[in-house]
Amino acid sequence: PSLSIMSFNADAVEFVPGSFSWNPEPETQPQPEKQPEPQPEPEPETQPEPEPETKPEPQPEPEEEEEEEVEDVPEIEYNDDPREHISIVFIGHVDAGKSTLSGNILLLTGMVDQRTIEKYEREAVEKGRDSWFLAFILDTNEEERAKGKTVEVGRAHFETDIKRFTILDAPGHAGYVPNMIAGVAQADVAVLVISARKGEFEAGFNRDGQTREHALLTKTLGVKKLIVAINKMDEESVLWSQERYDEIVNGLKPFLKSIGYRKKDLLFMPISAYTGANIVEPLDPSVCDWFSGEPLLRVLDSLRPFNRLDEENLMIPVLDKFKDRGDIVLMGKVESGIIVDGDQLLSSPGNVEFKISSIENDLNPLSRALPGENIQIRVKNSQLNIDHIFTGSVLTHVENPPSVTEEFVVQLFIVNLPEHKSIMTAGYECVMHIHTAVEEVTVVRLLDKLHKKTGKSVKKMPRFAKDGNVVIAHFRVNNHAVAMSKYDDIQQLGRFSLRDEGNTIAFGKILATNAPQLRRKK
Repeated sequence: PSLSIMSFNADAVEFVPGSFSWNPEPETQPQPEKQPEPQPEPEPETQPEPEPETKPEPQPEPEEEEEEEVEDVPEIEYNDDPREHISIVFIGHVDAGKSTLSGNILLLTGMVDQRTIEKYEREAVEKGRDSWFLAFILDTNEEERAKGKTVEVGRAHFETDIKRFTILDAPGHAGYVPNMIAGVAQADVAVLVISARKGEFEAGFNRDGQTREHALLTKTLGVKKLIVAINKMDEESVLWSQERYDEIVNGLKPFLKSIGYRKKDLLFMPISAYTGANIVEPLDPSVCDWFSGEPLLRVLDSLRPFNRLDEENLMIPVLDKFKDRGDIVLMGKVESGIIVDGDQLLSSPGNVEFKISSIENDLNPLSRALPGENIQIRVKNSQLNIDHIFTGSVLTHVENPPSVTEEFVVQLFIVNLPEHKSIMTAGYECVMHIHTAVEEVTVVRLLDKLHKKTGKSVKKMPRFAKDGNVVIAHFRVNNHAVAMSKYDDIQQLGRFSLRDEGNTIAFGKILATNAPQLRRKK
């Protein structure tokens, strides 16, 4: 179905030390009083003279403090990197090769040394997973390595001459979709990894597979550019077959178009994550003579700069929090605005004010961070109670708080209600994912049913809605208020998805951050 009505528009703080002078003028008065006495008393009187000389000793202390504070500033400025930063999330069905692809990118770009690779090779052999050693670069805990399943979102970095990249390796298992959503919430670009092996593409693309849900969630969460990497082309059942490649591409295109991806936002390419074919260097014609496109990293390097909202109000949804060396560290992506070291921030909900002590990305301290940066904000423990901030809080400047509400109005596209709950009515409960917040919500009432193509009203105050319907609805948060924005104001804080019983059932955008005012008919 056309989603035109649901379109998401796819297309220094300076320290100036003060002077400090020490004038021991009072010490010059005792000398003339005791000079007339010829007694040996003046000799002891000369002893206090060295005392004034010792008194200026406090002078170096303020000078040292001033020097230390001045030295901090150039260090922060030195680590600011002008290259554009892009976050890439790798998504797809379980065992498609996401972690292997992520690990090989790090190996081929020199971010992992050979000694570490040899260590992972030995560990993989010991676990009977010989070909998984590249995945071990991102899958760091024992559960992931033993079961061969990514659980948490792996993070790593690589860079080229003109761009900096953060890899987000999302889990593919259906049980870890909430973790996958957290990864997508940080991303600018998605790489949908598809296994070309016989039967594996089909398993991932059917109703119970994760290929469809991952692609849908990625679109609804605002990732506009999707690269489809057809992996395992070197596998014995495929052997770089153009027929198999075309079969997969032709199967995916109609679905991706139906969820809103335009032709110019999609790119398909064959790769081998294990051998590294078509990742850094173009394919050798002796291996594959029918594909002449650019390799994956050149495609990423050639992406047009993203339109960042650096002139809008600061908005940073909190992804995680923890304590480190006595500081509180808040993690999140700068969605809009600019944050500068030393800024006074506000956390909503809760209206918690605090001053930041430093800004860092995963590699260096920063004097400021622009939209698109995934950062860590350090706060002194005395400035903030860690229990007052949680995942889903939104950080802003004090003078520009976000809307915080328990009731709101949405435009909703229903895609996949559970079989035994096949209609949505007032009282329907589900889980809402909006930016980094995850909250239980309830349908208060359905306000309008819209035509899928024209967006015009079809029926006011409908009693129910079902799969394929587009509705305007009034929702209420079950537990506590959520920070959000109207979609037309800030898209990143105004789009959401709904999940129920482990599946994505709907997605939409925020129309109003308050309850609707309804008038009764006379």
